[in-house]
Amino acid sequence: MRAKERAPDPAKEGRPTAMPLTLYVDSARWRAHQQHVLEQFPGLVPVCKGNGYGFGQERLATEAARLGTGPLAVGTVYEAARARDFVSGDLLVLTPYQLTEEPVPLPTRVIRTVASVDAVGRLVGARIVIEVMSSMRRHGVTEEDLPKLSSLLADVTLEGFAIHLPLDRADGSSAVDEVIAWMDRLRAARLPLHTMYVSHLQPDEFEQLQRQFPQTRFRARIGTRLWLGDHDATEYRGTVLDVTRVTKGDRFGYRQQKVSGDGHLVVVAGGTSQGVGLEAPKAMHGMMPRAKGVARAGLATVNRNLSPFVWEGRQRWFAEPPHMQVSILYLPAESSAPVQGDEMVAHLRHTTTQPDRVVER
Repeated sequence: MRAKERAPDPAKEGRPTAMPLTLYVDSARWRAHQQHVLEQFPGLVPVCKGNGYGFGQERLATEAARLGTGPLAVGTVYEAARARDFVSGDLLVLTPYQLTEEPVPLPTRVIRTVASVDAVGRLVGARIVIEVMSSMRRHGVTEEDLPKLSSLLADVTLEGFAIHLPLDRADGSSAVDEVIAWMDRLRAARLPLHTMYVSHLQPDEFEQLQRQFPQTRFRARIGTRLWLGDHDATEYRGTVLDVTRVTKGDRFGYRQQKVSGDGHLVVVAGGTSQGVGLEAPKAMHGMMPRAKGVARAGLATVNRNLSPFVWEGRQRWFAEPPHMQVSILYLPAESSAPVQGDEMVAHLRHTTTQPDRVVER
């Protein structure tokens, strides 16, 4: 999708005149990408958790139903409880059942993930997926647990096993080899291997496993790759609400800081309630990324923080920390000033952003 910094006339476009933070979606391109992923991973399980990857869970549930692949994976039992009102099919809860969790009323079409022998024993009559301990070292049954499972499976409906793999492999190990090792352990323990749910495999790795184990149906649980894999299919834009000319030394904002030079203060839609200014910690590898991180931290100590908003091809500086629903940016005098109603492209992380609206084209 080509970035545009000036908004079309709302009256001509038939768009509302509200001034929001908007997620624009190139629908045809977005759906074509979904279909491509489905071809790479037949029988995939769409993942719809958290904020629905910026689209909202109900919106993604509609797309998942269109794909027609079966269960929809959600993050928690609370998400499953909400999703039952707009999802008619099966729901797979990815967070493992906890022995101490509070009861949440759920329909029988909800499948629970379990990661311990005790959890299997507790969920008599339930539909379950048993997760094995991968190199993620997060949760899962161990090889030593496998002999204890056989006697418990008669009291549950086993939908399959699952393995959650890491994204990166710094040691050069093979994701396929890790899955094969677990397949061999499960087979040696004489446990049912009709279905294996997998995460974070490449298409060729997925195909290799399906060829090597034709009696097992591999199902890839996919979220980010499915919904966000084509970066050019989506774009965030914040609407300019006000523009004020300022002179060096003028005070402004909640903390009455001084403006560093002549220019403009631009109020743009999008603040902390929508996820603007929020950033998850990043794993840095190499000297250059670390140097940039140190530089950003140094600038922050003197109240210089780069915003996600772009004007004239450059990310612009926050004038002060973002407010709840708007951000105030500083544009130096040499930059042309936007006018009310213009839109500024925003580079935002989908999984932490709550746009005011989603507009499909």
